[in-house]
Amino acid sequence: MPVLTAEGLTKTHGRTEALRGASVELRAGEILAVSGASGSGKSTLLHCLAGITRPDGGSVVYAGQRLDTLPEKRLSELRRTEFGVLFQFGQLIPELTALDNVALPLMLAGISRGAAHVRAYEWLERFGVRGQSELRPGEMSGGQAQRVALARALVTEPKVVFADEPTGALDSLASEDVMTALTHTVREAGTAVLLITHDAQVAAYADREVELRDGTVLVPSDAQAMEVVR
Repeated sequence: MPVLTAEGLTKTHGRTEALRGASVELRAGEILAVSGASGSGKSTLLHCLAGITRPDGGSVVYAGQRLDTLPEKRLSELRRTEFGVLFQFGQLIPELTALDNVALPLMLAGISRGAAHVRAYEWLERFGVRGQSELRPGEMSGGQAQRVALARALVTEPKVVFADEPTGALDSLASEDVMTALTHTVREAGTAVLLITHDAQVAAYADREVELRDGTVLVPSDAQAMEVVR
């Protein structure tokens, strides 16, 4: 069953058409990789699907709701509770410790600071960075910071995770560590993942892969194994 469906998305940035009628379906519990060259519209697609950016045209449906027409307050609530977002550079808050960065989504959802810290510690330990709990992002390695960002994206136990080039700033060893941790955790929880990447080795962790070309057409990388996505 699809958990998230986009139909005919269009989005223009200035004079640039980032999306030109792109459609995609994310199924419950699957990891879907969206690959493509730099500038093909991958990040724009993710932002539209996660409700971060509203498309100019088309529709995005999540759990029976049109995300592209929801008020911002409801979208923010979904991003706090049912969506997790993992960016290329983590986007951790530099003034906060690793512990407080991970606990922040829980506190924004109304959980007490003490209870949020308990859960944050558990997630930091799960990803092998509990020892860095009192460090700030600038005091950690890139791989450590990205595992903290992964813990923050998953601490609310979201139904969908949007990962935008999650290993793009990491070396090959740290990249493998992060992807192994991500895929193991989401498969265990049955979480759906939309994975944006230009790296074939990262895309190989997915159940299914489609390619975005010039924001126009999503084409399966292996037509024999995957359905055509218009």
